[in-house]
Amino acid sequence: MSDVGATATGGQDIDESRRKFLTLATSAAGAFGAVVAVIPFAESWLPSERARALGAPVVVDISKLEPGQMLTPVWRKQVIYIVRRAPALVDKLAKNDGELKDAKSEHSEQPKYAQNEMRSRRADVLVLIGICTHLGCLPKTFFDPGDPVLGASWPGGFRCPCHGSRFDLAGRVFNGSPAPTNLSVPPYSFEDEHTLVIGLDNPPAKGAA
Repeated sequence: MSDVGATATGGQDIDESRRKFLTLATSAAGAFGAVVAVIPFAESWLPSERARALGAPVVVDISKLEPGQMLTPVWRKQVIYIVRRAPALVDKLAKNDGELKDAKSEHSEQPKYAQNEMRSRRADVLVLIGICTHLGCLPKTFFDPGDPVLGASWPGGFRCPCHGSRFDLAGRVFNGSPAPTNLSVPPYSFEDEHTLVIGLDNPPAKGAA
């Protein structure tokens, strides 16, 4: 009798343990389902990355960008170089013309308003697609004239680490570089003095519907 009682008690323990296990499993499954259900909903709060990938304009605050500094936002999955150029370096751009493949940017890509010596809307702000026109690497910054890596005659600009293509501070490619054309300039505009809009030639005025 004592054995039967022990067996019965053991069975009750097993049933109770099974009941607790099933309760916990059901609760866990419900919680997991709730998490899965929340993910698409949460994603709907953050459309900006998807919109950027599709080409939506990107607004950049350049108010704290100092001469010699660069910002690198992403637009249409492309890295954009936004450079604040010192006036002295802008004044020297014309001296590079004889060493460039396309000094007038006649065979390179840029909006009409950037087809000038500075390749920009404003002398102090350069905007480029930071992708080498040779094989698509990201050129590195060598803004200091006479950089020891590039020699005393270096005027300041960019150098691609992959195959050595060199570009001046207007994104124009130097002779002897494997890159065939200048760095491309994306469509862009200024919403105000300190706000740059990449992807729009003419943004709507602030406060417009």
